[in-house]
Amino acid sequence: MTLDPFRHGSLTDVGGVLVGHHQRRSRGWLTGTTVVSAPDGAVAAVDVRGGGPGTRETDALDPRNLVDRVHAVCLTGGSAYGLAAADGVMAELEQRGLGVPVGPGATDVVPVVPTAVIFDLGRGGTFSRRPGPDFGARALAAAKPRPLRGSVGAGTGARSGGLQGGVGMASTTVAIDDAAVTVGALAVVNSSGSVIDPTTASPWIDVAGLRRPKRAERRRLDDVMAAATAPLNTTIGVVATGAALTRAETGRLAQSAHDGLARAIRPAHSLMDGDTIFGLSTGTDPFAERSTGIVRDHTSRAVQLNRLFAAAADVFAAACVDAVLTASEVGAAPTYLAVCPSARRAATTR
Repeated sequence: MTLDPFRHGSLTDVGGVLVGHHQRRSRGWLTGTTVVSAPDGAVAAVDVRGGGPGTRETDALDPRNLVDRVHAVCLTGGSAYGLAAADGVMAELEQRGLGVPVGPGATDVVPVVPTAVIFDLGRGGTFSRRPGPDFGARALAAAKPRPLRGSVGAGTGARSGGLQGGVGMASTTVAIDDAAVTVGALAVVNSSGSVIDPTTASPWIDVAGLRRPKRAERRRLDDVMAAATAPLNTTIGVVATGAALTRAETGRLAQSAHDGLARAIRPAHSLMDGDTIFGLSTGTDPFAERSTGIVRDHTSRAVQLNRLFAAAADVFAAACVDAVLTASEVGAAPTYLAVCPSARRAATTR
C-alpha cells in the first residue's frame, strides 16, 4: 500500500463519521482530546492488546451485552485521569438526544461513550493539567468532515520512540461486487516502540515513498532515539468501515487493525503500552448479504470480510506512520521531519 505522504485519506472518508479535536499547549499544558462522532450511530467493538490500558465502557461493546450502537468514541490524553473527558461527551450527546433510550422523553437517554487514554502526564510541565469534561464536550462540538491531523487533540502531548507523535489518518476503498466499500483509520501514536527503523532511519513500512535520510540526519536521529526515556506510552485509535457488519465482525475489524499497528510500530503491545483499537461500522456502503459459510466463491461473505479485514490492517499501519510524518514541534520532542528533512522529498511523483 503506497500513499502520498501527506494525502493519506481520512477516517472521515467513511460515511457517517466525523472527527473533532480540542487541546491546550501553554502554561503547563500539553494535552488534548479527540472525539470520533457517529451522529446516526454505529455498530461498535474493541480490541485491547496493550499491558497497561486505560479504558471506559469497553465491556459494553461485548457482543453478548446490550448496547449495539454508539454515537461517539473518545480518545484522550491524561492517562486514567483523562477518562473524565468522556463525561463532557456524554453531556453533549444527552443534549442532542443521542444514546440508549431509557425513558419517554427525547433526551431520556444514556449515551455510551467508549474511551481510551494515552499517557502524557506532565509533558507540558504541570502534572495536574490534563483533560476534563470540557475537553470532551469541545472536541465533540468541533467534529467535522475535514479534521486536522498531527500534533492536535489526543496527539498533542504524544511521543513515539523519542520523536513527537500525534494523530494520523488513512483510508482506502475495497471493491465488493460493483460497489466500493470504504475503510478508514485514525491512530493516536504515543508509543514506546518506534515507527522508524533505526537501521535505515525510515519508517518500518514505506507508505509514503520517502527518501532515505542523509547520513548526518541519520546520526542525529540515532541520538534522539537513544535518548528516549518515556516508557509509559500507548497507541490508541479507531478503524471504521461503511460496510454493515455485526458486532462480532466489527470486533474482527478492530482485531485486524492491531496487525497494522504491529507492522508500523516496533515493538508493540508491551506491558507499558495500553494499545487499544475501536472498530466502527456505519452501514453507509453497500455490502450484500451472502452465505456465512466457508465458500470458495469470491462473492461469499467470508471472502468479502477477509478483504475488509486486510484493508483494516493496511490503513491502521498507514495512519500510524501518518501521525509521525504530520507531527509538529509543540513540546520538547523533535519531529521526524525536523530531524530528517531530506526524507520529505518523495522518491516518486504521484
